[in-house]
Amino acid sequence: MNRFLGEIIYYFAKFIEILFDIFIAITEVIVGLVKGLAQGFLALISAGGCLLILLLMSPFGIFILFHPIFILTVLLTILIIVGGTKLISYLKYRKYMITEFLFDSAAYYREGKEKTFSSFNEYGDKYKDMEAERRRKEWRKQQEEQQREWEERFRQWNEYQRRGGGFNQGGYSTGGFGGQTYQNPSIEFKQKYENSINLLGLTTDADIYEIKLAYRKKAKEYHPDINKAENATEMFQKINDAYEFLNEANIERYKTLN
Repeated sequence: MNRFLGEIIYYFAKFIEILFDIFIAITEVIVGLVKGLAQGFLALISAGGCLLILLLMSPFGIFILFHPIFILTVLLTILIIVGGTKLISYLKYRKYMITEFLFDSAAYYREGKEKTFSSFNEYGDKYKDMEAERRRKEWRKQQEEQQREWEERFRQWNEYQRRGGGFNQGGYSTGGFGGQTYQNPSIEFKQKYENSINLLGLTTDADIYEIKLAYRKKAKEYHPDINKAENATEMFQKINDAYEFLNEANIERYKTLN
């Protein structure tokens, strides 16, 4: 009897999973289509330049811009892109929560396996943790790629200087070796370093330990789970980016540039 009940729950879970996949796929197609059309329209506006601006400033252009259909189209486009993206995330969250609960229940009745969690919400919390970990890995990968880009830019610049490259009048860029153009990355690097230090409320002579302490305080202050301000998530991301950039290698590089 238990095995039969487990089979029913299992196939019901598969049915629910398929329904969610269909809704998610349809929403992704709609959002992708609208986003593509919006990007194409913006590209067209950019390509039009001054001529398009003059057209929009004409009586006909003003009529179009303030026409209820145009305004409604713009608002609907924004709603679909923003709301649709959030809806996709929500559907994926609900899909995992419900189907994992059902699949675990099916295994409990079919095979006697213990359930991982006892409620839907606990499965939802697990999904949130998985998504947070995925975002952390993506963020870490992006930061590592940015660090490699800085290393490569300084390597190319140093190699050019070693081969006898010269500075222009401003002292920061020059014609490249073998027909290629290189630009001294020092100015951009120093600016990013100083902006990152200022974001953490420190001075440029701060060491790695002061940076770690300031980061913990700022991260705690702006953590989205604690700070409910509208810009908390954005600030939290900027603080993490700043901390990742202010690693020991970049601290030493900044010292050598001053």
